[in-house]
Order: sequence, then C-alpha cells, then structure tokens
Amino acid sequence: MSSRSRQLPVLNKLSKLAFCVSALCMLLTVNAFDFPRLQASIKALGGTQQALNEWQKLVKANTTTSIAVKLQTVNDFFNQKISYAEDQEVWGVPDYWATPMETLAKGKGDCEDFVIAKYFTLRSMNVPDNQLRLIYVKARIENTDGTGGSTQQAHMILAYYPSPSTDGEPLVLDNLNTEIHPASQRKDLTPIFSFNSQGVFSGAAANAVAGAGGTSRLSRWQDLLERARREGF
Repeated sequence: MSSRSRQLPVLNKLSKLAFCVSALCMLLTVNAFDFPRLQASIKALGGTQQALNEWQKLVKANTTTSIAVKLQTVNDFFNQKISYAEDQEVWGVPDYWATPMETLAKGKGDCEDFVIAKYFTLRSMNVPDNQLRLIYVKARIENTDGTGGSTQQAHMILAYYPSPSTDGEPLVLDNLNTEIHPASQRKDLTPIFSFNSQGVFSGAAANAVAGAGGTSRLSRWQDLLERARREGF
C-alpha cells in the first residue's frame, strides 16, 4: 500500500471529525439561549409564539452567515417588527429598559429597547461582546414644522466595531436612520458614553478603556442583564 493510500483513511477520519466539531459549534451557538424558558417568558408577558418563532428562525438562519448579513438582517428585523413608542405608553413609567422578550411581546418600544434587542440577538449569533457597544448619543433632529433648524434629543444606538482594540471605525445600527452607516457618516450623532456587558466606556472610541466598577456603574443595565438571564438568555 502506498503512503498516499495509507493517508486516505486518516484524512477521511480527520475530515469527519472536523465536520462533527463544526456541527457541534453550530449547535452550541444556536442553543446559546434556553428556548423553553424563552417560550415561557414570552407567554407570561402576553406575547405570541409566532413572534418568538420568527426571532428564533432569524437567529438559526444567520448563525454562520457573514457579519455584514448578521448586522443587516438583525437591524431590519427589529426596525420592521417593532413600532416606536415611549415607555410611558408601553410600561406606564417614564423610563424602562425592556428585555428582548418584553419588546417582542409588546411589539413596540423606544430607542433603548430597539438597541437592547439587537444587541442580545447578535450575541446569540455569536458576535463577540467586545465588538458591540450600546452608545448613548445626542441626536440632532431636523424640525419638520417649516421653521428650519433642529433640536437635540437623547438617543441610543448600537455600534459594531470591526477592530475592537484599535481606532477602527464602527458601524451604526439605528432605528431613526434605518440604513447601516459608518459612524463618520452620522454627523447627526454626538456620542456621550458607551457600554456592553464588559463595562462602561467614556465616549465611543474603539480603544477606550472601561471605567472602574464595571457595569455596576449603570444599575439599569445591570438589572436588565439579570432579568434577561432569568428569561433564558
């Protein structure tokens, strides 16, 4: 038997092993959340099974797609499925950060709810946490009353950083401007601070260092992370 012939069974075994490992990684990624608990959560919140099924289908279909496809499909999904509404209308309080299941159950939310839902969904698609940040900004809103000029309002966006440890330019996912643009093209936004599950950052620079105290500095975010875990994330 030639050395090439002896190598074939070994290569075949390695190929099968690589396929199994790949399949296992895909399975682990898709099941990064507890689906039965999410089912119970959305039902308890008065949401529909269809809303959860559509969300799960989105995650499963895009777990192994390119980052460009992940960002686009997630941005479009929530911008199209969720209607904008103030917290007072939805929750009866001036300010409330909803979990993704709460937002899906209600079918509406404010800018923070859009961003939170997109963040958790991309994390479920295995997008690294250090490449995603929720960013508080001042947004310049052009007046539509015919008087010209603009006003500033507090707003939140989600940013994806292709190079999280350098000065690489992030891409902006937003519900005001539904197209994904590099940050430099969003002249209407002025970053204030950013955060993810790793910490809170001054400004939005890719190489910013998280401040002392971690996410405990932002109690509303800490509370939301805990509620999302209880729901099945």
